Amino acid sequence: MKTSVLVRALHGGDVVAMRAMLAMFGRAFEDPDQYTAHQPGDDYLARLLASDTFIAVAAFAGDEVIGGIAGYVLPKFEQARSELYLYDLAVDEAHRRAGVATAMIERLKVMAAERGAYVIFVQADLGDDPAIALYSKLGQREDVLHFDITPADRPPGR
Repeated sequence: MKTSVLVRALHGGDVVAMRAMLAMFGRAFEDPDQYTAHQPGDDYLARLLASDTFIAVAAFAGDEVIGGIAGYVLPKFEQARSELYLYDLAVDEAHRRAGVATAMIERLKVMAAERGAYVIFVQADLGDDPAIALYSKLGQREDVLHFDITPADRPPGR
């Protein structure tokens, strides 16, 4: 029996669903502390979900969040347009390879266009073959280097 999946954007009133999405990210990435140990308060999440610069897309099987995308709209300075950075994407293990990630990205593409984005970009780590295969199917690959620069007055690694 195939489970029916609903994909939709989360908005300011979806704090409970956002917390469920964070827990799902923790399971999917095998790092629950990163996504659940220090979650912000309800007011912060509601403001984030209502903002024009953050996008959350969730996939539901019934009431359960089985997939999610977190992305950021980045207004550009050289032209009146934006880019959308797909920051995190995950699908619960039991629901992988069933088109959930592709359905979420299709919803994200519509939202990106609605927000004036001319491109969606995403980073995949070397060795993450499933992510690389998904993104290769949906877009053009660019090989780039990524650097983390520590802000002033902050110890490295925090």
